[in-house]
Amino acid sequence: MKQKQLSKSDIKEINEQSKKFGIEIDKKDKAVLVEAETRIILVNEVPTMFYYDERIVPIIRAIKNTSDFPNKAVVDMPAVKFMVSGADVMRPGIKEMTEFKKDDLVLIVDQNNKKPLCIGIALYDSSEIGRMEKGRVIKNIHYVGDRIWNFSL
Repeated sequence: MKQKQLSKSDIKEINEQSKKFGIEIDKKDKAVLVEAETRIILVNEVPTMFYYDERIVPIIRAIKNTSDFPNKAVVDMPAVKFMVSGADVMRPGIKEMTEFKKDDLVLIVDQNNKKPLCIGIALYDSSEIGRMEKGRVIKNIHYVGDRIWNFSL
C-alpha cells in the first residue's frame, strides 16, 4: 500500500467535489491518499472518501447527516439485507426518492430508520425510475460492511 500526503491543490480539488456531500477537508487536517485495491482518502487517519472511476465518493461512515447528501432513495425493509450484501437496487424496493439524473451518486437509506445502507450510481433519471415497475435501477458501489467500510491500514 502506497501512501501520499495530499497537497493544498489536491485538497482544494477534492473539496470541490466533496462539499456537496457535507464533507470538507480543513486546512488543519492531515489528508493522505492510500493506494490499495481502491484509492482511499484518509483525513486525520480516518477513511473518509474513495475514488470510483475518478469520482470522489464519501465513505458511508463519514456522512454525518443524510440530509447533506443531495440524492437519496428510500428502500423498504425487506430490501435492506440485499443492499448490505452488495446487491444493486431494484425498482420494486424503492419507496421514495429525490430527483436525480442518470450517473448521479445516490445514497440509499432504509424506510424505518433512514440509516444509510449503501451508495450507488443511478442507472436512470429518477423521473424514469418513477415510471418503471421492475428492473435494476441503481448500481451499488459501496455498502455497510464492505471492504471500504472495513478498511484499515
